[in-house]
Amino acid sequence: MTRSDPPPGTPGSTTPWKPTPAQLLAAAGTTLPDLVAPSLRVVFCGINPGLYTAAIGHHFGRPGNRFWKVIHLAGFTATQLSPFEERRLLDAGVGITNLVPRATAAAAELSPAELRAGLRRVEELARRFGPRAVAFLGMQAYRAASGRRGAELGLQPERLGDAALWLLPNPSGLQARYQLAEMVEMFVALRRFAWSH
Repeated sequence: MTRSDPPPGTPGSTTPWKPTPAQLLAAAGTTLPDLVAPSLRVVFCGINPGLYTAAIGHHFGRPGNRFWKVIHLAGFTATQLSPFEERRLLDAGVGITNLVPRATAAAAELSPAELRAGLRRVEELARRFGPRAVAFLGMQAYRAASGRRGAELGLQPERLGDAALWLLPNPSGLQARYQLAEMVEMFVALRRFAWSH
């Protein structure tokens, strides 16, 4: 625990802990700060924080979310980090934001207007911080936010500021459509792109 680290059992603590049911309920509607810095290689953009993630104060925090395993296997990190070690991503040239910062029990609780406003927010973030690529994790949410109903996975034709725009599968354990090896392959393609451009 660092000097400025919140105590264990409170949002943002780097000491792993599990929220209580009351803490999960209290997390509804809260926000999670972006993990960004200037000139990163990639900023991953989740749909919005779930209640577990918001309660612990760390991105992709729910047990069973495959994000941390996928980015490690795809070569973004030398070891598999836990959500409580998320700040180490910045040293690896990687950041995290969300399309909509408001925590909900399910992404289906987000309105189309929130998703569209979120895309504008992420575009402003990309202009301000200048990452090489922004990767949206969740095809349906991106389609709803952008109005591009036919958007497919991979590199997109449009950009966000100067950043290349990628669309990748949602790594949530609730989204089992893509097998781990298939997801890793898509994330490897993004890593190769971001480190070669």
